Amino acid sequence: MPEGDTVWLTAHRLHQALAGRPLVESDFRVPALATADLRGRSVVEVIARGKHILMRVDDEFTVHSHLRMDGSWYLSRAGTGLPRRHPEHMIRAILGNTEWRATGYRVHDLKIVTRADEAGLVGHLGPDLLGPDWDPSRAVENLRAAAEAPIGEALLDQRNLAGIGNLYKCEVLFVERVHPWTPTGAVPDLDRLVGTAQRLLRANRDHPEQSTTGLTARDQAHWVYERGGQPCLRCRTPIERADQGTPPRARSTYWCPSCQPLRS
Repeated sequence: MPEGDTVWLTAHRLHQALAGRPLVESDFRVPALATADLRGRSVVEVIARGKHILMRVDDEFTVHSHLRMDGSWYLSRAGTGLPRRHPEHMIRAILGNTEWRATGYRVHDLKIVTRADEAGLVGHLGPDLLGPDWDPSRAVENLRAAAEAPIGEALLDQRNLAGIGNLYKCEVLFVERVHPWTPTGAVPDLDRLVGTAQRLLRANRDHPEQSTTGLTARDQAHWVYERGGQPCLRCRTPIERADQGTPPRARSTYWCPSCQPLRS
C-alpha cells in the first residue's frame, strides 16, 4: 500500500498541474459517477489527508480517491495520447485542463461529495504526519489509548495517526529499537517514536525514492523492510520476518532480533 509520503507527493503534483485552471476534460469510468461532468469547473486545490486524496473544485465539491494497494494518478500533457502505464480498462477517471491531463488508474473509493461531507470520508483519521495540522501530542495520546495492541499494529491504525504504512512501520521501529510485538503501552518513549515517524516521512515526501538509511543502493535503502534473511545493516544479525495482524489485514513485518529484542 502506498505510504503517506507517496500520497502526499501525488496530491502535490496534481495540485501543481490542475489547480487554478478550469477543467476541459472530465471522464469518470465507475458506474456511480458515469453521468458526472466537471467540465467548466476550476480545481481549487488538491490535498492529501493520510492516504486519501481530496481534489477540491469550485461550487464546493470535492473529488475523493484512495490509492489502496494498486492505485495511481499519472500526469501527461494535454492533447497527447493516454499514458501507456497500464491497460486502458484500468482507467477509473480522467480530469484535465488545457495544459495537463490526470489519469487515475485503479484508484479506489471514487466519490464526488460536497465540501461539508468530507468529514464523512476522512473525519475518522488521526493527526496527519504530513498535514499542516500535524499534532504529535494527540498522536501519542491516541497510541496510549491502544495500550494493549502491539505497537506494529497500532502504527498502522490510521485512526491513531495517519500516513504510516508497512514500510515506515518496520523502519521506525528499527530506528527506535522497538520490537513490533511490544504492547504499545510498554514502548519506552512514544513521543520520540512519533517524532521519528514524522521525520522519516517528511524526508521522503518530495521525491518518489524512499530511503530511511540515507543510502540508495539496492538492498541498502531500508534498514529491515523486505530484507528478511539478510544481515542487519547495523549488527549483521539476519533480519526476521513474520505476518502481523489478523487476516486479511495481516502484514509482513521485518525486524532485527538483536537490535529489537522483545523485552518482558
